[in-house]
Parts: sequence; structure tokens; C-alpha cells
Amino acid sequence: MPSGRKQNDVYILESLDSEHFYVGITDDLRARLAKHNAGEVPHTSKYGPWRIRTYFAFDDAARAVAFERYLKSGSGRAFAKKHF
Repeated sequence: MPSGRKQNDVYILESLDSEHFYVGITDDLRARLAKHNAGEVPHTSKYGPWRIRTYFAFDDAARAVAFERYLKSGSGRAFAKKHF
């Protein structure tokens, strides 16, 4: 990755009981996972602990945001469930 450019990761988390999933975006995946598992993220605090199911790295922030939005849509959830 060229210096000075941030990587944007779109990630899918899975609860350890495999009943819940969460899609998000971050520029520091390890730190963000730690926050999810520490209960610091309101949307995921009651369903943890979490593991990373998969993630996608983007150099372009706009494309990362667009892909995150897609994965949060009905067709995107169906796509993720089928392929990941």
C-alpha cells in the first residue's frame, strides 16, 4: 500500500454462537474487533464475543463505503450469506 494512504476494511463479524452477524468499516481492524469484544459498540455489545468472518481491504474510501452499504442491503446480506 502506498505510504500516506489509509486502507479501509469492510468486515463481517460473526458471534461465537454463529447466530448474529455484523457488517462494518474501519481503518484499524484489530482495534475495531477489540472494541466490539469489549462491549464498546452499542450495536454489538449484547451479542459478543465476536470473530472476524471475513474482510475486504480497499484503498479507495468511497468504494469501501459503497460496498459496506451494499452488504447491509437485502441483496447484499443474501450475497454474503451465500458466499461468505
